[in-house]
Amino acid sequence: MKVLSLLGLLSAAVTVRSQYHGTKNPLIVKSDSGTYRGLINDSAPLVREFLGIPFAKPPTDERRWLPPQKLGKHHSSHVYDATRYPPSCPQYVSKVPTVYNTVVPEYIISGPVSEDCLALSIWTPLKVAKKLPVIMFMTGGAFQTGGVEINYQLPYNWVQRTQKHIVVTINYRVNIFGFPNAAGLEDQNLGILDQRMALEWVRDNIEAFGGDSSRITLWGQSAGAASTDINNFAFYEDPIVTGFFAQSGTASLLSSTDASHSNFTFVASQLGCDYPDDATKELKCMRKVPAEDITAFVGAFNDNGTLPLFYPVPDDKIVFLNYTDRYIQGKVSPQPAIFSTTEQEGTALVPYQESGVNETFAQFATLALLCPVAQTSLLREAAGLTTYRYLYSGDFPNVSPLPWMDAYHASDLPMLFATHQDYTNGKGKSTPLEYKVSERMEDLLYAFMIDPEHGPEKHKWAPYTSGQMLQFGADGKVMQNVSIASVEAVCASFPAR
Repeated sequence: MKVLSLLGLLSAAVTVRSQYHGTKNPLIVKSDSGTYRGLINDSAPLVREFLGIPFAKPPTDERRWLPPQKLGKHHSSHVYDATRYPPSCPQYVSKVPTVYNTVVPEYIISGPVSEDCLALSIWTPLKVAKKLPVIMFMTGGAFQTGGVEINYQLPYNWVQRTQKHIVVTINYRVNIFGFPNAAGLEDQNLGILDQRMALEWVRDNIEAFGGDSSRITLWGQSAGAASTDINNFAFYEDPIVTGFFAQSGTASLLSSTDASHSNFTFVASQLGCDYPDDATKELKCMRKVPAEDITAFVGAFNDNGTLPLFYPVPDDKIVFLNYTDRYIQGKVSPQPAIFSTTEQEGTALVPYQESGVNETFAQFATLALLCPVAQTSLLREAAGLTTYRYLYSGDFPNVSPLPWMDAYHASDLPMLFATHQDYTNGKGKSTPLEYKVSERMEDLLYAFMIDPEHGPEKHKWAPYTSGQMLQFGADGKVMQNVSIASVEAVCASFPAR
């Protein structure tokens, strides 16, 4: 990250002093959880960034594979340097070629990894005249990878343009560290519990940064979207948030089928913790194995396709086996939600070849995301829950550099974060249409943040019950209404989940 030059800092300081009448330094924020020192970067001089704020104790040593623990009261007097991104949680970036690690690396984490990773970052306008709506973003990555420091997922351009909202992004534990499914544990879905603790921290502290704790939207993409929907059910009696935005995913997206805990036991046996008949000893031993060794072992097996991945575990407490039944019982939060997909989700999710992908496989992968969203929307309609839908169809060369990529899985993220303009991928600058699509998508999401029930409708985005959804970026148009039935017709023979 570039930091403002001395001249720029002096200029910003004069501006800040004028705005705050010399009574408050906006780069120093004190809340009940501590005092935080942020910064301004030269890409967005009207945005304050607080980049490394812990929301829980480090999940290390004896706390490895335990639910997150709140920071003690003594931390309230601590001064935190929040001028650097937090390290991402332990993860293995695959060496098998994919769209993401080969063509558009802006989706891959930057920076180091560490078990001491339970932290979040905040982007807020330099000057806040009133309490602003807040949106908390949870990264995707198939529950195996992800974190705050991902180039396409940094919202400084968005906040710089609008000056009307606050964005928070979080780290949460992933893969075997977040979803261990170990016989010796009472709680398996630690990554989801991390998300909840981060959300509680935002609720309790965001007003110190200019936010409105009564207007928080929970947003996630892919695995983050599944997490968003999981939170919708797991904490339905106290969702904290006023609305949900699930971008290419639902609660049924990915879950473990390893009821015997065999995956964790296999990893343990290969790392010197071979106690198949004693779960307590197995866990105690595994807590002493360096995180790097665990990550390297699991990652190598994953690349060989010989070990199933570690996913959320259906425990009927946090993650449920039957979400249809939860809808029928009314055990889902009443808050409005946005569910979205991209037109060609699957082109980035099947085996990669520069010349193209297997279209049959890609189409199935697209349906595997689209059709659960369609089913969820129908269930929400039957339950009387407000739902908005969109289809992203933008095919812009700098975000989709190869001709067959089209509107692939996650290609709408650079639109919402307004990071499409920062990277050319050898294809030149963003087009005028690209800017218009990006800004329109951002503005409609902002309308949802302000008024999740009716805000989008006031801007010509009709709810699901209208039979219409918005389509962005198709046929040279910024947006248009399209028939939901025409989009979902392909799901008629797709198996329900």
